[in-house]
Amino acid sequence: EAFVQALGRLGVPFVQCFAEADREIAGLANRWGCPVLSLDSDFFVFDLAGGYCPLSHFQWQSVRIPAAAAPQGCFVPARCFSAERFCGHFGSLSKALLPLFAVMHGNDFVGLEALEAFFSKVRLPRGCAAGRGGKHLRLQGLLNWLAQFAEPAEAVDNVLKYLKKHQREEIRELLCTSMEDYAPSDVNLEDFFQNGSYECEAARKADLPQWVLDAFAKGKLAPFVINALILRSTFLRVQVENMQRPSAHSTALPIRQVIYGLLLRVSHSSEDASPSKQTNELPVVCEFDRCQKTLKKTFVQAASLPPDFCDDRFPLDKLMEVPVSCRQMLFLETLGVKMSSLEPIPSHLQLPVAVTCYWIRCSEPKVKLNQLKALLLIIVSGELQRITDDPDPTVLPAEDDSVAYKKFLKWKEKNLQNNDFDLDAAHSFCQWQCCLQMGLYLNQLLGTPLSEPDLSRLYTGTLVHRLYQELKSAPSVENLFLLSPKMAQLYLVLLNTVES
Repeated sequence: EAFVQALGRLGVPFVQCFAEADREIAGLANRWGCPVLSLDSDFFVFDLAGGYCPLSHFQWQSVRIPAAAAPQGCFVPARCFSAERFCGHFGSLSKALLPLFAVMHGNDFVGLEALEAFFSKVRLPRGCAAGRGGKHLRLQGLLNWLAQFAEPAEAVDNVLKYLKKHQREEIRELLCTSMEDYAPSDVNLEDFFQNGSYECEAARKADLPQWVLDAFAKGKLAPFVINALILRSTFLRVQVENMQRPSAHSTALPIRQVIYGLLLRVSHSSEDASPSKQTNELPVVCEFDRCQKTLKKTFVQAASLPPDFCDDRFPLDKLMEVPVSCRQMLFLETLGVKMSSLEPIPSHLQLPVAVTCYWIRCSEPKVKLNQLKALLLIIVSGELQRITDDPDPTVLPAEDDSVAYKKFLKWKEKNLQNNDFDLDAAHSFCQWQCCLQMGLYLNQLLGTPLSEPDLSRLYTGTLVHRLYQELKSAPSVENLFLLSPKMAQLYLVLLNTVES
């Protein structure tokens, strides 16, 4: 989410693809004659006119400023992989055979078990790399073996000869289907960058409301929302947390249930339905989450919604027609906060403050006061950084803000060397992040009735831990921003609002 915000802030055009993005990226790169920049080894396999530049091979610290005679402008030295040049190392290997090589070696979707019979029986040509063994030799041998075939179908036929007859057709289908992952996509992303329209067969089949598809392509809705809507399943990412405690995501469960309710439209309006029948009618979403150190699948019921959102006039495709005051009220009621409580807070911080109130009420174990103070001090430090780095041109910068910021940076430099780590505090802050994430998603789904905060200035895990540790031994660190009356006042307003 912070990355999407950064792209928007920098004015970098981007699209969020509906399904697996690799094929769409490859199609756009070839249409524009660009290399692809990524860290995904699948791009070694696509036939890319401009090649593939792995991000790990950019020398970011060595920006070259050319001499007056060199017209190419500034550049960062990098390396570019060409499938054509790669294939040249293996005699007459055709680029068209690289997808089969990737699938046989084992890509994201196909394991190698089915092909072990082939590898155990075939005589692969020896690789030419002296001293390299095992897996590396097999890769070289497979590439040299594939080089004898003109096209993939001929190579597949020869692979199948080494398998038992009853397996052949099933493996042929598996290989051919998997190779299609490297075929050009039918999605024309150029259309999106020119006129904002994202057309995709998978999205058409999913029959999504147009506003949902548009918002998703523009990064205004998260993949989490689409997965819940179409697949009715979501994968909750694990953080560095206390594995003996329930997952940090469990705190945000009621927020997720409201998201599911909006997406799958639950209504309890029928008076005559029996409780058991109502329960059966509640849609469920399958969540994959951590249970101790393993993954567990749980079926979660969607929440029932207030009458305004159950009205047949406002199905999902007309959600934005629900008055904004109703959408705001649903958001705040989900977090258990009244708008009147948030009025003293700057508008761009109202959402994180509402989330913080929710976190304090719902977290188990209970949030400690010093954890809350550390979190609020981090939010204030982000505000101080914002007004110092990006001052409002209509307001004269205050000298005391600049002095306070320099003092904070000195404190930060001195304290980041400390490696103390409190696992329970980490778990509590993870719970806050889970609540913030789901609060953001709910706010986006409701058309942002509250302003979206700048995430990059809202939270820094290392710093919040340091502040928490420091507050336990030196409570005076609470006065870190005392040199700036504006920031000292903001901290008090945040603390009083949350505590009340």
